[in-house]
Amino acid sequence: MSVHPAQVDDDTVIILRRHGNPEGPRLVLSHGNGLAIDLYYPFWSLLSRDFDLLVHDLRNHGWNKTGAQKDHGVDTFASDHDRIFEAIGSLYGEKPTVGVFHSISAVASLHTPSRGDNYSALVLFAPPLCNTGSRYKEFESRARSTADMLRRRTQWFRSRKDLAELHSYLPYFHRSVPGVFELVARTTLKESESGQGFELRCPSEFEAQIWDHASKYAVSVDFGGLKCPVKIVSSDPTSQKPDSPSFDYGEANIDHEFVPETTHFLQLEKPQECAVALRRFLKQLGITCPPKTGPG
Repeated sequence: MSVHPAQVDDDTVIILRRHGNPEGPRLVLSHGNGLAIDLYYPFWSLLSRDFDLLVHDLRNHGWNKTGAQKDHGVDTFASDHDRIFEAIGSLYGEKPTVGVFHSISAVASLHTPSRGDNYSALVLFAPPLCNTGSRYKEFESRARSTADMLRRRTQWFRSRKDLAELHSYLPYFHRSVPGVFELVARTTLKESESGQGFELRCPSEFEAQIWDHASKYAVSVDFGGLKCPVKIVSSDPTSQKPDSPSFDYGEANIDHEFVPETTHFLQLEKPQECAVALRRFLKQLGITCPPKTGPG
């Protein structure tokens, strides 16, 4: 429906896109490390009839230009979250707003300076969190190995089809709905500046840098200090490796559920079930959609 730049610091612009129903409750959506929010279209398209959707990529991802690597981190993503919220209010007016974030954008939303005070609620899909117990060393080890793997990742491809075919051999998206391999290629690659082939929109070194510090943010969430209701929707623990991260929410008031037969990319695997989980939580909070009109 519209595209607007949001200035989040002196050197960085985040491109906002509006979809859906402007009369409905507002959802702000973002994505996981190295990806793009347009990749999640199988999920958020299911919400477009009833909700006012504002989607954006994290800095150095998706539609946004690549900036300085030194500013690429969870603290900066968290600050960007608050600046983006302010920009949305200025552009589209103030109204109740729910943040809907996956993976690293979800973690960033838990570390914002505002502590969630500006949101009516947060719905977080598979944030990579870990408790401080026996699993912490395992989490650190996996984070380091993931960072090392990402630094060896191919940055350049002859065609988008090459990346789509590569993902057909990798385990990450094997449970995803049809078309996701091609969607990954369309949303995470851009034409190379040399004019030959395509390159990753988020450079592999930037993606790896997030994992260098992932364990710090995985264990430092103060759920008790959050100023809005939070729901966490997680992947099926029986589908994960035995050393996958786990988190003890203690006495924090966190609504938490699992989506059966899913992995970390649950919104691409069971988008309908994820949308239902979101709608159910919002209904509990009294955040309702406008009455439907017309046929159907």
